[in-house]
Amino acid sequence: MSPIDPMPKSFDGEALLDEFMSAPSPELVRDLEALPGDILILGVGGKMGPTLARMAKRAAPSKRVVAVARFNSPGLREELEENGIETIACDLLDAEAVKKLPRLENVVFMAGFKFGAQADPGQTWAMNVQVPATVADIFRTSRIVAFSTGCVYPFATVREGGSTEDVPPNPPGEYAITCLGRERMFENYSKVHGTPGVLFRLNYAIDLRYGVLHDIAKNILDGKPIDVSMGHVNIIWQGDACSQALRCLAHCVTPPMPINVSGPEILPVRWLAAELGKRLGKAPEILGAEADRSWLTNTARAAQFFGYPKVPVATMMDWVADWQLAGRRSLGKPTKFEVRSGAY
Repeated sequence: MSPIDPMPKSFDGEALLDEFMSAPSPELVRDLEALPGDILILGVGGKMGPTLARMAKRAAPSKRVVAVARFNSPGLREELEENGIETIACDLLDAEAVKKLPRLENVVFMAGFKFGAQADPGQTWAMNVQVPATVADIFRTSRIVAFSTGCVYPFATVREGGSTEDVPPNPPGEYAITCLGRERMFENYSKVHGTPGVLFRLNYAIDLRYGVLHDIAKNILDGKPIDVSMGHVNIIWQGDACSQALRCLAHCVTPPMPINVSGPEILPVRWLAAELGKRLGKAPEILGAEADRSWLTNTARAAQFFGYPKVPVATMMDWVADWQLAGRRSLGKPTKFEVRSGAY
């Protein structure tokens, strides 16, 4: 399948979805061809990691792409290896094991702990702060793109246009606080060792098997209300987000540069529910009222570097509605985008 264009009308199964979502853009191919060194992906076992790993290998087939995780999910390791990606099983909490990993020039750090954070704060701090400190120290000579989140910002109004990277972080809740801690570890070790990096502040990647649109559509079909108290969101197609993450390797600087990554639109949750309802043939039930402020980011900096995302919101909604109506697989991992307390 050729990268990105033309857009398919739908996806007849997960193989076609994964093939399209991991297709590299010509811009990514160009950037990785010019990038010195191979690529190490730490924490590849999450929702986005497999897409990013496959995309990296497809964009730069001559480079080593090494994927690291505990590999608890059946079949993932074999699937990645079938795509030409080297795999290493490693618990990133084990500093001695991390020291044995290959010191490649380019690192994408994707490890983290979110859901269950409120119930297990010790594990949350270990994964989100201790592990980044270990990685930042050991991979001091690499470029590091570290996945973070827009949750490090305070809530913003629609009128403000979302938080820019110049807004001082002020995260609510244990999870978001530890995400800021993750960033601080990479900043600190960059200061100590001169390590170049990017802090990749992502808001809501969209896959057809999970994500904000998936959650809204599923609730509509299940007859469950849509909570609109988090009045607005930013979303981005997962393939676009992975492409931008890999392209950030060419923009690593010292100290690490924060960059907000999502779609440029600030989208009302109520409007998304109404539009998905039209596509699903079922009116949504709305719960609550919109708060004045939401977690919103301004992605002008990312657009300056990478242009606008390739997959528009309306297309994502078409795909999600078709996927739901066909009864295709869900990952069963709600985003909890409506949670305003920061408690996950």
